Amino acid sequence: MKKKVAVLGVGLIGGSLALAIKNEQTEIIGFDVEEETLQQALALGVIDQGTTHLAKAVQDADFIFLCSPVAKLFELISFLRYTPLKEGAIISDTGSTKGTLVEWTSDFQKKNVHFIGGHPMAGSHKSGVEAAHDHLFENAYYVLTPDQSIPQEAVDSLQALLAQTRANIVILDPTEHDQIVGAISHFPHIIAAALVKQVERYSDESPWYHQLAAGGFRDITRIASSNPQMWRDILLNNRKVMLDLAEDWKKVLDEIITLVRESDGAGIQNFFQEARSFRDQFPERKKGAIAPMYDLFVDVADHPGVIGRITTLLGEKEISITNIRILEIREDIMGVLTVTFRSDEDLERAREALTEEGYRVYSRE
Repeated sequence: MKKKVAVLGVGLIGGSLALAIKNEQTEIIGFDVEEETLQQALALGVIDQGTTHLAKAVQDADFIFLCSPVAKLFELISFLRYTPLKEGAIISDTGSTKGTLVEWTSDFQKKNVHFIGGHPMAGSHKSGVEAAHDHLFENAYYVLTPDQSIPQEAVDSLQALLAQTRANIVILDPTEHDQIVGAISHFPHIIAAALVKQVERYSDESPWYHQLAAGGFRDITRIASSNPQMWRDILLNNRKVMLDLAEDWKKVLDEIITLVRESDGAGIQNFFQEARSFRDQFPERKKGAIAPMYDLFVDVADHPGVIGRITTLLGEKEISITNIRILEIREDIMGVLTVTFRSDEDLERAREALTEEGYRVYSRE
């Protein structure tokens, strides 16, 4: 008998999840407020059925995935709380904060419905169901945060279904999840935005701040271009963790300020050496809480037609490009043309193709 899976929110994440778990043993029902999105999802084969009626989507569903922005999650949960659900149904989400959700969903257990928080650490430079693909979560970490009251059979059942995504399933306590993700994803977005705002204020004094930021500064602050409303909701739902992290950050900043003020050269060098040593232990180009950059830098002469030749070459090899841009400032990056790919596999194929044609290419370590 087929398992019925309801995917609430058929965008990049929901659509990719649907594609990854879709097989002969599952029936995927998509819900979205936009009829056009559902029609597109049906045409692309992402879902088996689509509806704009939430109660119809979850009726008799064995699994329900909430794939909406954080603010909308609570609306969906409020609706599901008063909607007849199949006994033993498992509800999960794809958001990046868990503590508040656990509090909101504790009463589902009374109806023998199990809520298990979920956080697939994967994304894309593109959005919408048209960007969905079945290997978005492959080799990414997919965190599940079951409360202690959730039966192990329910956790095992959800893990078995998500195994089809080929993600690395990790079980964490909801509070531990929020602390870790807060430090490695949420707080860095604050820092990136703060850096940009600081330079924005300086740019009133000289336009060169804006011009020279086109190089490495633009790259290290790329996450500051994320959706402002989304980050408003995430930070407010992980508020305590954010405030604690901010206090810790101020201590670290005070530490380096003191070293500089006291002209402590050895201390400054040690500060950066310790940071470098820990950072060098990170796995290279693995999928984590912040989407990696699959950038390839191509060292080319600045003359007409060169970009067209490169894109044509990659197109002939059926290598998909998600973004391409010309670097005005090279700084520590070799190569003037930056080409971004959807995956590490596409990047390596492009590297091989371009190298064979005599181009010098580099990637970020």
